[in-house]
Amino acid sequence: MNDFDPSLGLINLLVSDLKPVRTGVVRRQVLAALGICAIAMLMIVLQLWGVRPDLVAALPTMAFWTKEAFVIVLTIAGVGAMLRLARPDGAARASARFAFGTAITMAVLAMLQIATSPQSLWRHLVMGKTAEVCPWLIMLLALPILAVALFIMRRMAPTQLTAAGAAAGLAAGGLAALVYSVACDESAMPFILVWYGAAILAMTLLGAVLGPRTIRW
Repeated sequence: MNDFDPSLGLINLLVSDLKPVRTGVVRRQVLAALGICAIAMLMIVLQLWGVRPDLVAALPTMAFWTKEAFVIVLTIAGVGAMLRLARPDGAARASARFAFGTAITMAVLAMLQIATSPQSLWRHLVMGKTAEVCPWLIMLLALPILAVALFIMRRMAPTQLTAAGAAAGLAAGGLAALVYSVACDESAMPFILVWYGAAILAMTLLGAVLGPRTIRW
């Protein structure tokens, strides 16, 4: 009696040419792709709007660095979640808590700034001069980055597709906000929380919607 199982032969044939993936390949691919996108978007921002005119004066201020820290930390949370969710067994709860904690911290700082400012300035602290265009410009810059991020995730092995898409959206939104901040001279914390936050949140939600449709493998 022949005990040979054809399925075992097929499995052996499929795995015979497998080679171990080098450590750090996923990280390098994700960081390289997002880095190239960021540089491309930065060139566009500099060409269209240039550097914010008050950059030298803003550099020593806490408001400037609080704004930059907000978008940098959210970008790191998004990229970190992408790297974890690129694996079939990946989880991104720590990155989600990191992003949520950042948003809460910024909300507290924004409320403190409003509470310690004259009521006549409250509207300006929230609306600034560019509220009507700021989130739209960030989202416009984020769309190409999101497309690349989803493409990269599709090449990996994610199983939590909605979460993976949300991570890509968070990374794209944060990175676009960081690039846009080079030209934007808004520094009020309520403005950054509301409008930068809205653009990043919108890209996160868009990524979550697109994830199951675009990165299924």
